[in-house]
Amino acid sequence: MRGSKEIAVIGMGSEPSDLALSAAQKKFYVPYANKPEYKERLLQILGTEKPDLIHFQNDLEIYHASLIRDEITATGTKIFMPDHDVIDTCVNKYKSYLAFKAAGVPVPENMMINDEEDLRVAFSRLGDDTGKIWLRNSSIGGGGKGAIPTSDFAMAKAWIAHHKGWGDFIAARMLTSKTVTWLSIWHEGELVVAQTRERRGWTHGNRTISGVTGVTKVGVTCENEEATRIAIEAVHAVSAKPHGIFGVDMAFDKHGVPNPTEINISRFFTTVLFFTAAGLNMPEIFKDIALHGEFPLLEKKINPLPSGLMWLRGMDVVPRLISEETITQEIEFS
Repeated sequence: MRGSKEIAVIGMGSEPSDLALSAAQKKFYVPYANKPEYKERLLQILGTEKPDLIHFQNDLEIYHASLIRDEITATGTKIFMPDHDVIDTCVNKYKSYLAFKAAGVPVPENMMINDEEDLRVAFSRLGDDTGKIWLRNSSIGGGGKGAIPTSDFAMAKAWIAHHKGWGDFIAARMLTSKTVTWLSIWHEGELVVAQTRERRGWTHGNRTISGVTGVTKVGVTCENEEATRIAIEAVHAVSAKPHGIFGVDMAFDKHGVPNPTEINISRFFTTVLFFTAAGLNMPEIFKDIALHGEFPLLEKKINPLPSGLMWLRGMDVVPRLISEETITQEIEFS
């Protein structure tokens, strides 16, 4: 554990093979959160183990656990989550889009695809210079769930049908492949800390039809005032009094303006260890606020880390914190 205080960590998961890799001191199997048995099992564990705080790390569980938050806290276990209506908006990409648009946040035009006629209209209205649109699931799911860029109507139709996605898929104008993420912690409407990170590619992105896997290959700390401004506007678009974790994913349009594509709500992104290794332990900050009411002493609450730090990730290899300069020093290019 990387915190400054001694703590015991209890792990829960729905995939035993994944849970076996956890460094938690105790590990418990729970059914998937959308299963009827989930609630009873979760409350049983909380009632027996009596943890001080519980945190969830995927949209499906965040949504369903949020629905029973009163029963969770009745066991004596604390939560640090936004209101449920905020979670409901953020786990549904079309609801998020409508909230962003209503608040005047720059977003690519989106359309809900209920039938083939909607799909035809989407190609006509949203297609770029090559006729391409971006399709994805609107409902709960990360990792680029259901995403595909295409200019082929027949392929798009078959793709949506394959995913049983009529009435759930949305189409959007294409953005560029340049992306940035703004991870933040809020408390009762006040921003506690935020850090911006560019993404330079997805791990195994060339193995997916969309190029997106949800697993960042190279992350780089950065400062981008426009991205910060737009991210804050996006957060306030979904919550009048932000509370908890808000991770704003943005992709740049052809004019270089970052457009929010979603807010990863009430969870850290998969490269949060990057910030911890660089000196900003956001999970510890989160825990200290929730349990002890202790807030960090930071010289800067927005982008406290220096720009240009890189986090390199790969399959079956320990991630590495490095600078671009070090890479060029270590590797012979000619």
